[in-house]
Amino acid sequence: MSAPAPSTHLSVNVNKVALLRNTRHIGIPSVERIATICLEAGAHGITVHPRPDERHIRAHDVHDLAALMQQWPDREYNIEGNPTQNLMDFIRAVRPHQATFVPDSEDQFTSDHGWDLDSAANRQHLQKLIAECHGLGVRVSLFMDAETAPMAQAKALGADRVELYTEPYAAAWAGNDVAAKEQQLQRFACAAQAALDAGLQVNAGHDLSLDNLTPFLKAVPGVSEVSIGHALMAEALEMGYAATVKAYLQRIAAAA
Repeated sequence: MSAPAPSTHLSVNVNKVALLRNTRHIGIPSVERIATICLEAGAHGITVHPRPDERHIRAHDVHDLAALMQQWPDREYNIEGNPTQNLMDFIRAVRPHQATFVPDSEDQFTSDHGWDLDSAANRQHLQKLIAECHGLGVRVSLFMDAETAPMAQAKALGADRVELYTEPYAAAWAGNDVAAKEQQLQRFACAAQAALDAGLQVNAGHDLSLDNLTPFLKAVPGVSEVSIGHALMAEALEMGYAATVKAYLQRIAAAA
């Protein structure tokens, strides 16, 4: 069950599988089954974002997937969410490979901004929780906007990685303004380099897709992992899960 290890790993976010399942009461599609298909196709990890309202991933999914991932010791389990809400209980119980801290409010539609590290309250709280995760053997990634200045602050708090919030790049890519695309790529490249210079590893995610992934990885240095959910699930409706995961791996390889 081993998979190749390119410079950038693919973690599949299965939230939208759970969202579809939750519209009925018969347990399909199975989150575990889809996660297994993705892992068999070569995905390097599985990501979940269990929100307090359980509108997609539910508490039992977090535990069921943790048990599944025990069968894939060379793959990674990433749990993301706001550590001031329900995230830390899952981290303490499951001890995933990675915890991604995201500053979402409880009623937020989707993640749409990174941490404000100019806030002393945020810094104090994050530093404490990052230290707790490290004590549990869990790597911590902070969800961040593509700005250079906060990267040294993230490192000082003890973070291991940052996940760059890529929706602004994806939105520019969807338009016809070539200058806007180049501007966003330069912005993300500078942010990633600042993170690397600070001693952090770099993840990226939000609205990355088969169309825009390769140019992003070519332009942005040192991306260790991309977490992709919505676009991958939409593309899988046409291509199938296994074929879609393999297509993403090809896009990653094309950027190397």
